[in-house]
Amino acid sequence: MGETRRRDLLLAAALLLAALLLWGGLRLASRGGDALDAVVTVDGAVTARLPLSQDARLEIVSEGGVNLLVIENGAARVAEADCRNQVCVHSRPIAQEGELIVCLPHKVVVTVERHEGE
Repeated sequence: MGETRRRDLLLAAALLLAALLLWGGLRLASRGGDALDAVVTVDGAVTARLPLSQDARLEIVSEGGVNLLVIENGAARVAEADCRNQVCVHSRPIAQEGELIVCLPHKVVVTVERHEGE
């Protein structure tokens, strides 16, 4: 019975290792390739496209007010906004393709998109 238990533990360890390797490979594959950009739209129109690989600050002026977009350490966040509810300011930084931050009062949307080669 001791031998069977040992084999079960080895099988479980091998399956866990395989799962970790697969997960790591998928994470690396999703990060590879083209760079990611923070794409800013105001009232549906693209107003800026900034690479997440470069730190930057952008004041976004709309009819509704002003937002400050900050890109640092590969992520974008709204650091300041003069809207009343501050939902965009309290949103977590975005760094993965498809993530977004929305400021409804100012009609501002910041999304992360893959930058296709020029």
